[in-house]
Amino acid sequence: MTITGGTAGDVPVRVPRVPAQEAAERELSKPMYHENDPSLLQRGLNRFWDWVDGLFEAVSGATPGGTTGLVAVVIVALALIAALWWRLGTPQRAASGGGDSLFDDGPRTAAEHRAAAARHAAAGQWNQAVQERMRAIVRSLEERTLLDPRPGRTADEAATEAGRSLPAHADGLRSAARAFDDVTYGGRTADQPAYRRIEQLDTALERTKPTLDTVATGAFTEAPR
Repeated sequence: MTITGGTAGDVPVRVPRVPAQEAAERELSKPMYHENDPSLLQRGLNRFWDWVDGLFEAVSGATPGGTTGLVAVVIVALALIAALWWRLGTPQRAASGGGDSLFDDGPRTAAEHRAAAARHAAAGQWNQAVQERMRAIVRSLEERTLLDPRPGRTADEAATEAGRSLPAHADGLRSAARAFDDVTYGGRTADQPAYRRIEQLDTALERTKPTLDTVATGAFTEAPR
């Protein structure tokens, strides 16, 4: 690089290229030249959004209908995910065997489960109230020898087995088991009407007494108290 003086008699000064470049870089690196530059975070965000824009452009180019088609596909996918989430709930089932067992603690009587359910209901804890009332139903049927006690039994299995002997209440038992599974494994939230239905089922089952036809037919009828 050649630098010429201000008068005609000055001799041109030659500055080597590399030192000149370094001097220019040092000058331009001074803070006064970068006061309005975007921050490091802003530069990173700009690069990220540039990448997202490029990705959408590439995908929309390969999707029928371009950008409009891509938006439609995304909306449909989100709708399907939302529908599955609403139907199945939050996956919370235990991975280990026996995680679906109806009873998750030591043995308790039906009366103890009913008392626990009543306490939860009084506190407005409907999920726990539903769980304890379903356990009370199954424990009561075991105590009355209408179900054989079996460790690891699930609510669905108990409802199916009891429904064979108590066909008049088979639908109610299946509904109660489904409510138990929803709040225990499905991430659903129970409410007072859901609990009251299971409570009424429990009361109805308590009034169901074996009759003289039980030995011959294996059926049970509801006897007045």
